[in-house]
Amino acid sequence: MKRSFAAGLIGVAASLVAGSVMAGEAKVFETKSAINNLSTIMVEGGKARDLTIGLGSGAYRRPSDPGNMFYAVSDRGPNFTCANVEVVLGVPADQVCKGAKVRVYPTPDYSPSIYTIFLNDDGSFDIKDVITIKDQNGVPLTGLTNKLTVAKTEKPVDANGNMLEQSVSSIDAEGIIRLSDGSYWIGEENGPSILHVAADGTVIERIVPAGSEKDFEGSAYKVSGGLPAILVKRQTNRGIESMAVSPDESKLYFMVQNPLANPDKAAYTKAKNTRLFVYDRKSSKLSGEYIYQLDDPQTFRNDPSEKQNSPRISEVLALGNDRLLVLERTNKTTKLHEVELSGATNILATRWDDMSTSPTLEQQNDLGSIDLVAVSKTLRFDSADYPEAPNKLEGLAIMGDGALAMINDNDFGIKGDPTKVLLIDGLVQADKF
Repeated sequence: MKRSFAAGLIGVAASLVAGSVMAGEAKVFETKSAINNLSTIMVEGGKARDLTIGLGSGAYRRPSDPGNMFYAVSDRGPNFTCANVEVVLGVPADQVCKGAKVRVYPTPDYSPSIYTIFLNDDGSFDIKDVITIKDQNGVPLTGLTNKLTVAKTEKPVDANGNMLEQSVSSIDAEGIIRLSDGSYWIGEENGPSILHVAADGTVIERIVPAGSEKDFEGSAYKVSGGLPAILVKRQTNRGIESMAVSPDESKLYFMVQNPLANPDKAAYTKAKNTRLFVYDRKSSKLSGEYIYQLDDPQTFRNDPSEKQNSPRISEVLALGNDRLLVLERTNKTTKLHEVELSGATNILATRWDDMSTSPTLEQQNDLGSIDLVAVSKTLRFDSADYPEAPNKLEGLAIMGDGALAMINDNDFGIKGDPTKVLLIDGLVQADKF
């Protein structure tokens, strides 16, 4: 039977000891670190809103790292839609958005960053070693939208409704791993793209969908078109939000957060089929593309829905070679599925990557009718069984004793949610690295 402990009642020692935690036992950690405080925003006639750092867009721990630490990454910074202006800022939406379809960035100078998290034995966690992601001239990148023409994008404004300049170099960092050589690989949602980043945070290379390279001309880092062109069909804010690495570091794994809007948004809203990619680091090319079928939205018990686009993928963690843990969530429910690539159909460079194919992969939820096999899924965790679990879990890391750490993206505290780390032992068994 599962037992639960609130933060501060029971912590974890800095040197985690295997077998010291009962299977299914949950521990919650929060932080008092001053680094967590970002800023206070307010507009004329509105209310003050205290923002914190949104640490939990992705997480990773290398086997050689201290047992009680992991890396975390923040996304593009505080942002919200016009529909949320009144709740967040306390003024009518038209005061900021002026009737236009835009997205609000109250702290537009924020730079996506990498953080090192240490869990303490008193139920707290410390935030250390902040690394700002920057271009090859040392200029910190912002999280504002790119100047995309091939793919759809959004127009950014500040909290006063002033139009903000888009950037060819900006990124929306959402998934992270760190290699033994100290460099990072990051999944990027807006482009969508994947990035190789040096140990000091400098972008080495950004890999984008083929045919979209010109949209990034002028970036102060290398850009190459190594992803399938069809990824420009991603629904806005539904790009790549994950990154994993095989135990021998030969492969990267990442997924599109939701099915593509292929051929249009109507297909996206009904589709179950999203895409999982394997990138071979030796050849610097993709070696696999597989189908992952999202769960029925009614099965997310904390917030069941009729909308098939409510479930989404926010993280991937490698448990072994081609054996993954996939984080599938809605706003209030998180599931973890163990996934095997063996036996699934590799659709890389087939007609399913051709934008002229009709009907598209996203229009055919019955894979048996088109002789395709999705990856297998085995449920390992459901946050509906853990009332202490925060909403919007997005980062996963295996700690030194094998326990699984999960961290939430608190959206920079826009809704008042704190960042929490949920630690549970016995959920999964990773291969020895």
